[in-house]
Amino acid sequence: MQPMTSRARPLGTINRRGIRGLVAAGLLCAALAGSGAAAALAGGGAAAAAATPSGLGAGGAPLAAGAAQATGCASVHQATSAVVTRYLVVPVPVSGGTRTYTQRHATLVRALFASFCAALAHGGRPQPAALCAAHKGGSSFSGTFYGGRRILATFTYSERTCPLLVLTAAGKTRAAVVIGKVAAAAPHLKADLAAVLGIPVSQV
Repeated sequence: MQPMTSRARPLGTINRRGIRGLVAAGLLCAALAGSGAAAALAGGGAAAAAATPSGLGAGGAPLAAGAAQATGCASVHQATSAVVTRYLVVPVPVSGGTRTYTQRHATLVRALFASFCAALAHGGRPQPAALCAAHKGGSSFSGTFYGGRRILATFTYSERTCPLLVLTAAGKTRAAVVIGKVAAAAPHLKADLAAVLGIPVSQV
């Protein structure tokens, strides 16, 4: 198996737009948990990462110029890299509480993308609000999935209140509170995210 090539580069300050997005996501999380259903959002989603990875496919092979370009969750198999920013619970010196990772191991990237899509596919199922109330907080994340140089999807995922996933792809934004049956539909989501970032699951 090809070794993972995650790298982290600290940022000087937290992006204010990213903070506003995470705050809005937290408010949406409470609303969704109270109503017992995940709702589609009108526009928005995570901001695209500033750095665009090179146009390489799985194993470092160039993407075929004439390859069919799927959209949305149908494009999971085309993902070749991801850029993810992690917003730490406790700010650290220099970075201002953020870490940005670039992952070019296509297998790891596709596994995370697929887990997100599996959770969102069950996002309309009512979930007990008590499950969210019992959730222990964690970090928040935003990122972008790439197929070569093409942006396939952007996302935010927050563990700070209750687990809320928001993914924008093909011009559509979907959201889901990842608890109960939704979490069961994507049992490896946290492990897949940890693998992309190269951190222990306990830090997700």
